[in-house]
Amino acid sequence: MSTATRTSSNSRAGNRSGSREPSGPQTPPGSVAERAPRRRISPERIAAGITLLALLAASIVALDNIGIDPAKMARSWSNAERFFTRVGAISFPEPGELLYLTGLTLGLVICGTLLAAVISVPVAYLAASNTTPGNGWRAFARFFGVLTRAIPDVVFAMVFVLIFSLGALPGILAIGIHSIGMISKMFADAIEQIDEGPRLAIRAGGGSKLQEFMAGVLPQVMPSWVATVLHRNDINLRGSVILGYVGVVGLGMQMSFAFKSLDYGLGLGFALVIFVLCVVMEVVSSAVRAAMLGIQPTGRGLGDRMLRGLRRIRPGSARLGVQAAAASPAAMLYRPWNSARVRNTVWGWIAAAVVVGSILICNIQWGDLVTVWAKVPAIAVQFWPPSFGSYEASTMFDAMGETIAIALAATLLTAIVSIVVGSLAARNVAPNSGVRGGMRLLLVVVRGIPEIILAIVLIVISGLGTQAGTIALAIGGVGLLGKLLADSFEEVKAGPERALTAAGASRLQVYAGATVPQGLRAMIGHTFYMIDCNIRSATLLGIVGAGGVGYYLLNASQGSHYGVVTAIVLMILVTVLLVEGLAIWMRRVFR
Repeated sequence: MSTATRTSSNSRAGNRSGSREPSGPQTPPGSVAERAPRRRISPERIAAGITLLALLAASIVALDNIGIDPAKMARSWSNAERFFTRVGAISFPEPGELLYLTGLTLGLVICGTLLAAVISVPVAYLAASNTTPGNGWRAFARFFGVLTRAIPDVVFAMVFVLIFSLGALPGILAIGIHSIGMISKMFADAIEQIDEGPRLAIRAGGGSKLQEFMAGVLPQVMPSWVATVLHRNDINLRGSVILGYVGVVGLGMQMSFAFKSLDYGLGLGFALVIFVLCVVMEVVSSAVRAAMLGIQPTGRGLGDRMLRGLRRIRPGSARLGVQAAAASPAAMLYRPWNSARVRNTVWGWIAAAVVVGSILICNIQWGDLVTVWAKVPAIAVQFWPPSFGSYEASTMFDAMGETIAIALAATLLTAIVSIVVGSLAARNVAPNSGVRGGMRLLLVVVRGIPEIILAIVLIVISGLGTQAGTIALAIGGVGLLGKLLADSFEEVKAGPERALTAAGASRLQVYAGATVPQGLRAMIGHTFYMIDCNIRSATLLGIVGAGGVGYYLLNASQGSHYGVVTAIVLMILVTVLLVEGLAIWMRRVFR
């Protein structure tokens, strides 16, 4: 090869390699800087890591200050023995009364959840980045969702009991308005994750905004929306118990009356009914989701597995059905009454009947919605301006700090247990199906126990204070966080796990090297979600003597010091907004 040819080849090779290098000062060949530089960690990621460590340290300090002492609780078991001796046999109301109270509780929960779902549709449309008319609308919708999520439903119930007096309507409105925060957020997240192709095709064909949404967005998000509404309905059923302490009718109110009158046997009877109802609702919701949306390969709920075990789909039946439908254009335009269509129609009519029955049993006085506006100005004046009343500002801030400490300590305990239980409940981590099924069943049972019932039992054992509230929140949180972590671990990409397995890695090495790193972002997001939930829950548990600012909230409401209620709500709102902002920042940094 000639010298000219070698020179030309070297020049072309240099050009090709240079085209792949970033622009900037050139370094001499063979220098250290010519090697591939190490990946630099951004300052923002470093700040986020420091923030996580600071929160972990604060949680450890909070847990230490609360002073949970298992040995002392064991020594206090004699209190529980005396309590159960005094309780005697658990009693229940008359079957007819119990059936009515159960139907009334379910009715107001279902009506409240559906009210939130309906209002959340336009809120989510405005909050989603790909459907909002502008950034101003998006910011307003997001803030509205955070605001409704930050104000506890018990505070809404206090206000609506003042306006409408006792009945189901205050509970429906309290549950509905508070639930908008979570449902609209989940709805908006689902809208942002759609395939934009169908919507843009409708727009290119001259379709209106409404047609884009109905035909291009709604069909894609409907499965996620149904699952979100059913999940929120389960949460609202457990939360309805505490509403009974502020005048909302149902099982919660009767349980509060029984405990206040020292009829502990009847109170525990109501608590047992509520627990069974929550577990049954969890199973039914999972089965309804599977039946309405079809059994998916990734269905993980207890109802999904039950339904999958009962049904047997013949191999190739779905494929033959598609081929038959696609035989001709006329066949494609005709929707046959196949099993799927019959099933969906039946479920639709059942759902409509449940909604109608819920409305009827709640006996809503619709005229109150028209005449209530005359009462609003007089009631609003009682809540403004906010003040601490006869309490010192330092006392209220200390109580709010105690609530935050309970939330952080409970989240730490929940995270430790949930990582173990949630991992063993994941299909790709559990050593066998028996362990996975047992962990899933445990999560369902724990999730079915309302935190307030746990708090009441623990208060009996360990006495009033933050210890009972922290343990109650920690146990109740395992059911939710463990499920979220298990689902997140099952949804990670299988490629890295298979690669490590093929290289001879053990199950623990695969878990630590592939499963956890992929699920880290979800773990951080779910943990912040638990902090958010625990701050509100800690406030509510303070109502029954579990420590924190909830004690002052209940006293203020019972003493008609509504300015104090407003001040406490504003403190909770600021705290929740800070947690929400931290969570958004963390998800963005660690994405």
